Amino acid sequence: MPNIKSAIKRVEVTRKRTIRNARIKSALRTTIRRFEEAMKAADRDEAGLKLRKAVVAIDKAVTKGILHKNAASRKKSRLTKRFNKLTG
Repeated sequence: MPNIKSAIKRVEVTRKRTIRNARIKSALRTTIRRFEEAMKAADRDEAGLKLRKAVVAIDKAVTKGILHKNAASRKKSRLTKRFNKLTG
């Protein structure tokens, strides 16, 4: 345990951010998983809705600093490509 006041605060801030980041990452993975489940069910309309929700969740993760913008772009591109394969 740190003894210096600023170090104690940094530990607390890091703990809070870690919890917040884990919560956002978990929600992101859940939205992507739900999209994939809709894809497996071959339900085009449902998959389209889930894709939009996944894209929004990915964009939010970028604004919160959880994902890098290029990684987010790559994920969105791959999800969209899979959706287009189903529809096209």
